[in-house]
Amino acid sequence: MTRADAAGGIAQPFRVSFVCTGNICRSPMAEAVLRSLAEREGLSSRIQIESAATGDWHVGEQADRRTVAALERAGYDGSKHRARQFDATDYPNLDLVVAFDRGQARILRNWAHDSADQQKVRLLLEFDAELAALQDVPDPYYSDGAAFDRVLGMIEQATKALFRQLAPALRQGTR
Repeated sequence: MTRADAAGGIAQPFRVSFVCTGNICRSPMAEAVLRSLAEREGLSSRIQIESAATGDWHVGEQADRRTVAALERAGYDGSKHRARQFDATDYPNLDLVVAFDRGQARILRNWAHDSADQQKVRLLLEFDAELAALQDVPDPYYSDGAAFDRVLGMIEQATKALFRQLAPALRQGTR
């Protein structure tokens, strides 16, 4: 799944940004899961995966220690993550912007430059039929470590569903 560069017709990777409130819990989890899935399938050169925050409270910080621990228990690496804030000037370079709750989606759509950018914003749980009715992935920040494991389970399930939808086009190098 690549897109042609308008200037030179050069194929570029499909670009996904996962965006949560602080970029230290949910979005780094989804980034790690999708990156692992793409690497396992040999598709990492065809997809660019990043994460960001709607807020700036944690910019430059590592992922929450409970996020890193939950990821490690599930076989993912979140140790190198550094939080950053979403930049609306990235919209033209993004194909998909994934939010974790309706509040974040509303903020991201408000930051969009036009309706095309607004249409790039989707809720993560929309990609999984079993979880879609829930709409929001709960923020585990004010919870214990067990909540991080539960949230990671939801994120894994929905991110795997997202990957199943993206993978055929990624393999073919088409949209």
